[in-house]
Amino acid sequence: MNSIREKIVIVEADEASRASLVSIMESGGCEISAFSTAREGLDALQHVGAELLLVDTDLLRAGTMSAREMLATIRGSTLTAAVRVIVLVGPGANNRAAGLDLGADDAVSRPWDATELLARTRVQLRALRTDKQLLEQMRLATEGQQIAYTAFDALAVTERMVSNANSVDKRLKIGLAAVFAMVVVMAGIYFLFARTAQKDLKNTTSTIARLEGGILHQQSLIAEARKLHEAQGADETELGSLGKDDLQKQAQDLKARMANAASGQGATLQKQLDDTNARLQRIEQESDSAQNLIRNDVQSVCLLHISVAFRDQQSGQRLRYAGLNQQGEPLQDSGGNPLLTLAGNGPAVKVDIFGTGFPVGDSGRIVTNRHVAEPWWNNDELSEMASQGFLAEISSIRAYFPGDPRAFTGEIQEISKDADLATMRVDIQDLKRPILSIDSGKGGAVTGEPIILMGYATGLAGILARTDEDTARKILNYSGGDVSQVLAELARRNLIHPIVTQGHIGDILPDKIVFDAQTTSGGSGGPLFNRQGKVIGVTYAVLKGFGGSNFGIPIRFSEPLLARPITSAPTHAAN
Repeated sequence: MNSIREKIVIVEADEASRASLVSIMESGGCEISAFSTAREGLDALQHVGAELLLVDTDLLRAGTMSAREMLATIRGSTLTAAVRVIVLVGPGANNRAAGLDLGADDAVSRPWDATELLARTRVQLRALRTDKQLLEQMRLATEGQQIAYTAFDALAVTERMVSNANSVDKRLKIGLAAVFAMVVVMAGIYFLFARTAQKDLKNTTSTIARLEGGILHQQSLIAEARKLHEAQGADETELGSLGKDDLQKQAQDLKARMANAASGQGATLQKQLDDTNARLQRIEQESDSAQNLIRNDVQSVCLLHISVAFRDQQSGQRLRYAGLNQQGEPLQDSGGNPLLTLAGNGPAVKVDIFGTGFPVGDSGRIVTNRHVAEPWWNNDELSEMASQGFLAEISSIRAYFPGDPRAFTGEIQEISKDADLATMRVDIQDLKRPILSIDSGKGGAVTGEPIILMGYATGLAGILARTDEDTARKILNYSGGDVSQVLAELARRNLIHPIVTQGHIGDILPDKIVFDAQTTSGGSGGPLFNRQGKVIGVTYAVLKGFGGSNFGIPIRFSEPLLARPITSAPTHAAN
């Protein structure tokens, strides 16, 4: 959640080890300063404002400051509350204990494991942020106490002045009374405002807790991925055969029956066999068409990660967590809800939304749903945040394409006023992906015809479900639970690619296409292909309790958006 790059100072005498440490820490997104002597490292701590020191305890060169002296200097100065220290020691528990005795916050034995070292670094940085938050809260409490003492002193002085006012001019009495009344009124307004703000923040806390209820944390994410993995295995088997095995068996049974049938039954059985063979041929043709589409167009369907933040309408400040615990999770109140604030330096409250998009036209123009680009649109819980004084706004948009490890930055381009559609502009840099062809004509979508759907149904859990559980756990542990880091690791391992499902068009209405290909949340914005491999619609809704049918928006509704020129400025909007 925190977009600020933390600063780390590394003190390591060995040049090769120093280079290795720099590489490991930079892979975690930190800003690194590396030195060979303790004196240089201490000078850097005092000037660059680093949050963490990584120091070799074997650094005991003659004529220079030792690691022990360096730690003693830090612990005896104002740097104590501002810097966390991890020492690198020799193998064994005794060496780690000796390192901790020096005054370090943690000790890591050589040879270190890069993943463990990064994890320990993140733990110390999170703990430091929590400490700073608590210190800031103590400072604010102290200042509030001083203000209260000052206010009571002022009221006491005013009261004495009023009591002595019998001997002064009547007009002075009135003036002092007016001042006293004004103080009382202002105090009343302040306490009323504070109480109202506290009540609103409490309501907001409950809403945020419900929003976060839809976000899967590590253990529940693993369980959900396991469940989806089993379900997807069954779906892929069904998709691969599409009833082909049953039809082949039926054809064989009919042939066997015809060999022993009476003369009067031969014609009837032959007709059944012809119908079965026709259906089997049709399924084989549809399967071939699906395989060609998967091969050609799957690389163009991207995963969209939209991060939504909240801003107070009155102050303009971002809504933040009051702090994080040792596990990097938000501090909670007695009811288990996250502690929120408008002050301090805690990470901003953000809700992660997943959707699907695909390129149509040039210059990185991506088509998706409006409710993906503007997650607060027709969303009751996000709208409730607005009624509590907080506007939802886009914090970031990232697009991930199959086969590429990068996260591409996006921005909202156009929002349709007539349908649940939007376009984004994604900075695809040097990425080369096929532009999907569209068919907006009346013959593009035909009732009963086969369709193919691509999308990232079930979002992050669905992607993790397509790998083994051990790999999923390693990715989540490595990322520390940060969604952006999870996605970065998935992209690096080439594990991001859409789910492909197949079905048939059930009905065509003026403003929607009804189909039975499976999808769910996260698949919104996915392209709907006809048998010719052209996009005829965009997935936008799952119709629960209606025979498993889903809705797609005819692609012709996107043409007004695609006809407008691409602008250079983003059009992020808030509800």
